[in-house]
Amino acid sequence: MVGAPPLWPVRGRIAGSHFSSGERVRTGGWPIPVLDPVTTALIVVDLQHGILSLPLTPHGGDQVLARCAELGHALANAGGIIVLVNVAYSDGYADRPNQPADAPMGLPADGLPVDWSTLAPAIAGLPAQVRITKRQQSAFFGTELDLQLRRRGVVTVVVCGVATNFGVEATVRDAHNLNYAVVIPSDACTSVSPGLHDFAVTWILPRFARVRDSAEILDWLGTSPQV
Repeated sequence: MVGAPPLWPVRGRIAGSHFSSGERVRTGGWPIPVLDPVTTALIVVDLQHGILSLPLTPHGGDQVLARCAELGHALANAGGIIVLVNVAYSDGYADRPNQPADAPMGLPADGLPVDWSTLAPAIAGLPAQVRITKRQQSAFFGTELDLQLRRRGVVTVVVCGVATNFGVEATVRDAHNLNYAVVIPSDACTSVSPGLHDFAVTWILPRFARVRDSAEILDWLGTSPQV
């Protein structure tokens, strides 16, 4: 990501870091952090029919699906945890947050299509150990996600999906507050309006996470072809 903070010099494991130690060094002396797949979870947010049908930008739905699926299969093959998240509401939206807002999410008054909350096949086919249905933007709030991750020994979460500045960002903020190390593959996220994705990955999400592209994260996991 342009403008991202530099990686630290080689000093082995950083005190308090969630990254495991490693000595792989890129040209120029900067190290490539090594993520331990066994303590890493990929959280895939809201890649479901109803949301993927929206006009997505700057990355199209097919690209985001492909990147998230690639990350999911690589992490699963390396022994990591896959978490699939969708959002759904009961009849009449009784469990949807309904407090007054200037621009609330618009939903049809007569209900959602039957497959609105169904995950895309490329994502539904991932070998997920945890599946979460949420009723709001964050995958943590009001769900058992934190419990499931902690009991599996997860310390780092990679968060991808739609929308960058809504469901992804809300999940990232809660993960950060719960003291998980957070990594975001910027090319495996997208949004619903020009500029929203770019603003989030440039100015907001770096406060809570390391924002990189998926190829670099695969390298951190030791699963890319170059490793």
